[in-house]
Amino acid sequence: MHKRPLFIITIALLIGAFFLFDLGRLLSLEYLQSRRMGLVDYFQSNPFSMALGFFLLYVAVTGLSLPGAAVLTLVAGAVFGIFWGMLIVSLAATLGATLAFLLSRFLLRDWVQIRFGDRLGAINAGIEKDGAFYLFGLRLVPLFPFFVINLLMGLTPMPVRTYAWVSLVGMLAGTLVYVNAGTQLGQLESLSDILSPGLVGSFVLLGLFPLLARRVLDGLRARQCYKGWEKPTRFDRNIIVIGAGSGGLITACIAAAVKAKVTLIERDKMGGDCLNTGCVPSKALIRSARFIADAKRADELGFQRAEIRFDFAEVMARVHRVIKTIEPHDSVARYTRLGVEVIRGTARIISPWKVDVDGEVLTSKNIVIATGARPFVPPLPGLEQIAYLTSDTLWEIRELPRRLLILGGGPIGCELGQCFARFGSEVTIVGPRLLPREDEEAGNLLAERLRKEGVRLVLGYRVTAFRVEKGVQLAICHKGEDEQRLEFDQLLLALGRAPNTRGLGLEELKIPLTRKGTIETNEFLQTRFPNIFACGDVAGPYQYTHAAAHQAWHAAVNALFGALRRFRVDYSAIPHTTYTEPEVARVGLSEKEAQAQGIEYEVSRFDLAELDRAITDEVAEGFVKVLTVPGRDRILGAMIVGEHAGELITEFVTAMRHGLGLNKILGTVHAYPTLSEANRYTAGVWKRAHAPERLLGWVERFHGWRRG
Repeated sequence: MHKRPLFIITIALLIGAFFLFDLGRLLSLEYLQSRRMGLVDYFQSNPFSMALGFFLLYVAVTGLSLPGAAVLTLVAGAVFGIFWGMLIVSLAATLGATLAFLLSRFLLRDWVQIRFGDRLGAINAGIEKDGAFYLFGLRLVPLFPFFVINLLMGLTPMPVRTYAWVSLVGMLAGTLVYVNAGTQLGQLESLSDILSPGLVGSFVLLGLFPLLARRVLDGLRARQCYKGWEKPTRFDRNIIVIGAGSGGLITACIAAAVKAKVTLIERDKMGGDCLNTGCVPSKALIRSARFIADAKRADELGFQRAEIRFDFAEVMARVHRVIKTIEPHDSVARYTRLGVEVIRGTARIISPWKVDVDGEVLTSKNIVIATGARPFVPPLPGLEQIAYLTSDTLWEIRELPRRLLILGGGPIGCELGQCFARFGSEVTIVGPRLLPREDEEAGNLLAERLRKEGVRLVLGYRVTAFRVEKGVQLAICHKGEDEQRLEFDQLLLALGRAPNTRGLGLEELKIPLTRKGTIETNEFLQTRFPNIFACGDVAGPYQYTHAAAHQAWHAAVNALFGALRRFRVDYSAIPHTTYTEPEVARVGLSEKEAQAQGIEYEVSRFDLAELDRAITDEVAEGFVKVLTVPGRDRILGAMIVGEHAGELITEFVTAMRHGLGLNKILGTVHAYPTLSEANRYTAGVWKRAHAPERLLGWVERFHGWRRG
């Protein structure tokens, strides 16, 4: 037999015996009052054995979370007096509480963390950061049953040592009250006589003290970080936003909407990379390339042939026309009308409240950094000889590359690689694998599609150097001892993006960066200085336009109203999509992430090959996969690979954000025939897997009985 089941049985038998033989009556106030003089006499004649026996009894009662600890504390005062009673009870209560804490951790923590780990992330982080303060506050308030505190804290990552010493100190005040009351044990009629409303109120206020102390410490810490900086007596603005990408624009818009005085500073183009070099131009190019791909599939739709003639320069001209059409949405004129002061220039933070813009110093109560990111350029030997492209500079070309080499198999590399292959380039993608952040089946399905469209995939290799030999550009790739030399005419770097933190004055302000180079912020998006915030790509953890917008709301509200209430950023339902064909969309956990975090899950999967609308549209490729809590319909994550996956994933985003399970999706009417039915069918897969077989057996017998 395993140790844990045997241990559980032993504990259950001990607790069961306590109640079965009514041992609780021996720990009642009436019984101990009647035996008080006998206990005192025994202590006087056998002090050591009495103290040891009482100590062990107290540890057992508290360790097994049995009722009676309060009465035993009274007995300690009556028998041992205040000093020895305090000493014995304090040590025994701490040891017993720690044992209960360890029992809870040994028996339940793994199960709780596996089952509810996705929801407990914020709680675990809070306990690791401020757990001692919260525990101290709970220990000071007698309204909270101590045995409940022991059991619940055992489920958290709080260190045992911390739990023990904080419990010891936190219980001293309550122990003193009870031990002192125990010296008058003969006059007590009930435990309620000990704690008057006034005394309970005092304990509550005392319990709030550590939480208030935490706020005071935060204030002192803030004052310490501001030490040496001269704070202006008044401010010209409520908030200065640096960077006019998605995060900066929305931060400024929200601030203006609540009538704050806000200044938005941008040194380059309004709209940031999303409008000018990212989302908008890439999706415009994808749409044009999709038209070519559709024409090549004319025979699948009943046509003999469809011919497409195009000029790549005209395609790129269309891309820029799309940018120009959307540009007014992010323009200086529009944001000025909304009440935002827009300044074109280079910003540098020179104090926690001052920003220098090309020599002009602006003051503000709060500052939000939203400077975005730039394409990452690796330090590879020979790269300086190559006139490479990035996702920023790609949009300036007007001639289609004959041989295009793409470094990186992430979303950018896959999207643009498929596009250029459809236009007629000989495309080669080099990388560890396609879509490395997604489950392998998604990357494999996309790899199969790209190969069919003529894209050469060199996966598992890494580029170690570039050379130019006799006018031919070469990439030297290695996988272990194996080497490949790839010729190319044009190189596109698609290896991710690096946060824009240079030149902002962060070094002078000693604002730290993370290992990934993003600005280090807390859960409220505050930096080292509580009035300086960061959001969007420069803050991480995601580099999506919609994630930046999500953070922007929190940055604006926390900056302007944080003195009243602050809001933590919730990343649990942030979707993302790779706009290849088929699209790959996901929200929440992937299988890969769930396994890495040790979270148990079930998988419900539906293949789009079975969906009527996918068949009629000749897009019956891909799948819907949903991860749920074992035995329950609560969604941990969802992935869709297929036509319009980026649109279809929204139903799962809504479900996760508002706590709806697969049963709710199954009970929602979806129009027929639509692609969205795939979500409902996936919920049906889950339902069939959890059909109540025993109940159905009885129902079958019932129907048989009805037939006669």
